[in-house]
Amino acid sequence: MHGVDAAIWAAAGMFAVMAFAWVVQFILGNAGWVDACWTFGTGVCGAAAALAGGGEWRPGLVAAGAVLWALRLGLHIAGRTAHGPEDARYAAFRREWGAAFQRRMFRFLMIQAAAALPLIGAIALAAGNPAPAPRPADALAVLVLLAALVGEAVADGQMERFRRDPTARGRVCDRGLWALSRHPNYFFEWLGWIAYPIFAIDASWPWGWLTLAAPAMMYWLLVYVSGIPPLEAAMLRSRGSAYRAYQARTSAFFPRPQRRAAR
Repeated sequence: MHGVDAAIWAAAGMFAVMAFAWVVQFILGNAGWVDACWTFGTGVCGAAAALAGGGEWRPGLVAAGAVLWALRLGLHIAGRTAHGPEDARYAAFRREWGAAFQRRMFRFLMIQAAAALPLIGAIALAAGNPAPAPRPADALAVLVLLAALVGEAVADGQMERFRRDPTARGRVCDRGLWALSRHPNYFFEWLGWIAYPIFAIDASWPWGWLTLAAPAMMYWLLVYVSGIPPLEAAMLRSRGSAYRAYQARTSAFFPRPQRRAAR
């Protein structure tokens, strides 16, 4: 299976996964499960597309990276969903859409499936780079991917410990990585997608430049669409002035020291 065939199967697989996600959230009454399904689906479809073209060691390495990402993030989301309330974003949709929630949710999930296709394509193109191996860029890509996985896991762990702390009720998490960025987990999620252009871009592989669409799209989604805006709106409703003060002193996305004048 090569080229167009692999792309068609990956796309069909992703739409099937998100149709299944709609059924899961309908039965369980918690739309948070769709994020876990999207993550597992993107990782598995991406890995399958990476391996479909054959090749030597690079397809296996890229596919392994996609699977590791999906397992780490997908299991984290699944655990959070199983033991907590519905994600604030989907709870807001449920209130806003009312009786039309399920119909509009299905359409929303099909859009999510389409949004995964540039990411799956980036994984496939990174695996298809015909440049002889190994290159220094391949080692750099592995380091970037591992740094992203570790950084996101650390950020998620710090937030989980904060939420379990009984003295933290009503406060804003301002510890560890969360003192450097209001959304360090989103930053490291974006950073992980930088690895695929590093794998893919080479003078012998002009198609590799297309992989830049993956981190560009992920940045746009996280910073302007489905990541920071709805989450911060929910935090402002629940934390008010404490969160506004946190916004004033802490970077929204890229980690950096807090602003001294606002402390």
